[in-house]
Amino acid sequence: MTNLFTIHPDLTIFIISAICGILAFIITIFTMPKLINKLKNANIVGTDIHKTSKPIVAEMGGIGILFGFIIGIFAGIYLYPSLTFQLIIVLVVILLVGIIGMVDDLLTLSSKEKFILLFLAGIPLIWIAPPNAGLIYLILIPIALSIVSNLTNMLAGLNGIESGLGVIAMTSLTISCLILGKYDIAIISMSMLGALIAFLIYNKHPSRVFPGDTGTLIIGAAIAAIAFIGRVKLIAFIILIPNIIDAAMKFYSAGVMERQQHKPTEVNDDGKLIIPDKGFKSLIRFVLKKPIGEKEAVRIIWAIGILFGIFGIVVAIIMPNIIGNETLAQFIKFKDLFYYLL
Repeated sequence: MTNLFTIHPDLTIFIISAICGILAFIITIFTMPKLINKLKNANIVGTDIHKTSKPIVAEMGGIGILFGFIIGIFAGIYLYPSLTFQLIIVLVVILLVGIIGMVDDLLTLSSKEKFILLFLAGIPLIWIAPPNAGLIYLILIPIALSIVSNLTNMLAGLNGIESGLGVIAMTSLTISCLILGKYDIAIISMSMLGALIAFLIYNKHPSRVFPGDTGTLIIGAAIAAIAFIGRVKLIAFIILIPNIIDAAMKFYSAGVMERQQHKPTEVNDDGKLIIPDKGFKSLIRFVLKKPIGEKEAVRIIWAIGILFGIFGIVVAIIMPNIIGNETLAQFIKFKDLFYYLL
């Protein structure tokens, strides 16, 4: 292993990242069946309102994603000890966000309570900020984590939509980080990617389990952590554009609402999704201008996610040329001064 590190360090960490992703996938895919049964036995369930039969489905399945991710990160710590501090910080943050998600699933937190708790959960990321970073930048890190976690929590509700978009985001971030030579960040993204792919097998239509806030919040937290640690904030922003559009439409049409105030999408007699007479606007409801099946609606949202995921990868490909441009390089240098404000 030592010789491999010396001769091919990038190849080695890529292999380690792949191992972490595979382990996360294996752990999650074998954990989910038993977890689903345990959740049902504990009556931690919800009604799938987008089916005419209204089946009862296990909730809070994001625990399986969390478990697979934890094992993947521990494997990364064992196989690449020099990244121990960085990976432990990410692990602590994701665990804290996961716990907040569990509390929200069981007790229902208000939007304000959730935002504050997620802000606090993001504070450990400050310890892996750029050297000599200013106060404004440091404060923005947990704020961004709270916002991004909420964004991935809002574009939700259909079978496989959250985990599928998570798979798309993590795939795009992984490829982008590899293109930019940020191989160490791939350990984080591939660990989450492996767990999400396994979870999607159980979460896709017809869903056997819902992720709950436990799952949706940690997807956003992982994206935020990768964005700041890997210095790929622009790419993460591009990937999150579908979520941003969805949140903007909801806020513009209804302001800040608690989930209990939301009037859910309805199902007609043909089993197709329809928009209720009154209610907020959203990306999903924009897709539902005419009645369509749930699977079709999810595929359209996934296609939108893939489009922006590819755009993010394209930005990663052209970024070295942008940095090489003298004018743009001066702009980037000016932008970097923001890190050291206050």
